[in-house]
Amino acid sequence: MAASNANTHHLPGEDTDWRKNIITQLRDRNRSETYCFHDLICLHNRLLESANTLKLENYQLSIANEKLKCEVGSGGFGGNSTLEARLLAHAEELATLHKRRGEHTQQIVDLNNKLQELRKELQTKESSIAESLEVNAGLRAEITRCVSRERELENVNQMLKDEHQALQLAFAALEEKLRKVQEENRQLVERLIRYKAKDAEKMNEENDNFLNEAFTSPTTFLMHTLSKFGKRQAKMQKELEDAARDTRGISPDRTSLKECPAGFSPSLPTKVSSKFANAFKAVSNMPNRKHNTRLTNRYQRDILIQDAHDGEVNAVKWSPVDRIVATGGADRKVKLWDVSKGSYDSKGMLVGSNAGVMSVDFDSTGSLILGASNDFASRVWTVSDLRLRHTLTGHCNKVMAAKFLGEPSKVVTGSYDRTLKIWDLRSRACIETKFAGSSCNDVVISDGSGSTIISGHFDKTIRFWDTRAESSSNNILLQGKVTSLDLSRDAHYLLSCVRDDTLKLLDLRMNQIIGTFSADGFKVGCDWARATFSPDGQYIAVGSSNGSVFIWSVSSNKVESVLKDHTSSVTAVAWHPQGTYLASVDRTKQATIWGDV
Repeated sequence: MAASNANTHHLPGEDTDWRKNIITQLRDRNRSETYCFHDLICLHNRLLESANTLKLENYQLSIANEKLKCEVGSGGFGGNSTLEARLLAHAEELATLHKRRGEHTQQIVDLNNKLQELRKELQTKESSIAESLEVNAGLRAEITRCVSRERELENVNQMLKDEHQALQLAFAALEEKLRKVQEENRQLVERLIRYKAKDAEKMNEENDNFLNEAFTSPTTFLMHTLSKFGKRQAKMQKELEDAARDTRGISPDRTSLKECPAGFSPSLPTKVSSKFANAFKAVSNMPNRKHNTRLTNRYQRDILIQDAHDGEVNAVKWSPVDRIVATGGADRKVKLWDVSKGSYDSKGMLVGSNAGVMSVDFDSTGSLILGASNDFASRVWTVSDLRLRHTLTGHCNKVMAAKFLGEPSKVVTGSYDRTLKIWDLRSRACIETKFAGSSCNDVVISDGSGSTIISGHFDKTIRFWDTRAESSSNNILLQGKVTSLDLSRDAHYLLSCVRDDTLKLLDLRMNQIIGTFSADGFKVGCDWARATFSPDGQYIAVGSSNGSVFIWSVSSNKVESVLKDHTSSVTAVAWHPQGTYLASVDRTKQATIWGDV
């Protein structure tokens, strides 16, 4: 009944199919198991048929024998001799049949024993076949693993060959560069020797004139010397007063006195630079209160933009030509603010992004602005009419940084998809992709031509890229994730903000770390916290997770100021190109402009 109820749930076609399938499997099994013993089974069947026939004949003869005995007992036959003869013949025939029956029984026993031996042999062979199949499957798997390993080794070998070739090319380029630098150094040394020779000749000439005047008229010479000394003293006093009144920092394009030989400057005559050096040294040693005032008294909050965006403010950048600051936020907008009048005025809003803006950048003319977004794209707007001009799509993860590459027609972007892409705005297409192997948080351009790109990554590595080569030319490993990069104006020093709550200063000429900046209370607030150099390269600034802006002096490696106005983590800071303003933004919609007093 249960079977019938179970079958009611199946369709008639399905019932027929599984019955046929079972019958087919049984037939195949019967055929495979009985094929080897077909001859034995046939012989056994014939012997059984013969035995049955003999049994039947024996039974019939027994019946006939009984009938004959009955007839003999009743006297139905004529003579005993004939009956005995027949009985003897039947007895002999019966003995023969019994003998044949015993032989057939023995044959059946022998065949059964042989059948059991064959079954045991069949089981042994089946187990041996199963073991062989298992070993064969293991060997096939091992062959597959060996083939895949061979392919991997071939790929690694090819990659190593490519890397070796690239390193050879890079080595040849570096050798050529070294030769050029050595030649340039030799020419500079020769120029220096010539300048020194000219100074020596001029000094000898002045000494000769001095001796001639002394021997010609001692009184006249003494009066002339005193007059000349008074003029020089008055001139030196004037230079010292001018230097004392000038409290501006030395711009990066001026040659540092520490880097030049004593009394020599590449951009000024020898005697003038020596006087300027002496005047600067005298001013540095004077107890001038205004010059020695700490940076804490130099900057104070000038403008507060309370609701700069509708969410977190992720990026800030100054225009290179105007007092206009651009901010990018999580509300998918880039906003422009004019602070030239001592207060802020909204200059416009740049829309088009479908996710939060993580980075903004102006071109060298201040006419274009570039924004990187979390919607896997970057966009270019014109500042004059606030119109969207280009949308650069091609990354497969959020874009964290975007910079103009030397000229306004080229852009480089870094993304969490572990690639850097170079774009040509004229063709609106990606012209090159750099595979970094790690998520990129920031990029900078180290020269005006845009041939060298520096990128900071999630794997604690700073990578250097030559746009003319496919792979990175150099790597520097730090102790934490790199959140931002910034270059000094002379492109000699690189500032990196690291997630281990430190700032690292790298000398790109020596390719090594020359300074580490940290302070009590300073903590990097996010993976995209931006640090920056001051325009003169003398200070660095960065925001902290507690809402403070820390400013260090590069020369003394000490905290010069801690600006406190924000109430949440400061994500980015930016210095005005003239150094008069410092902008900072945080994660609670606020932007602050700090003024130089």
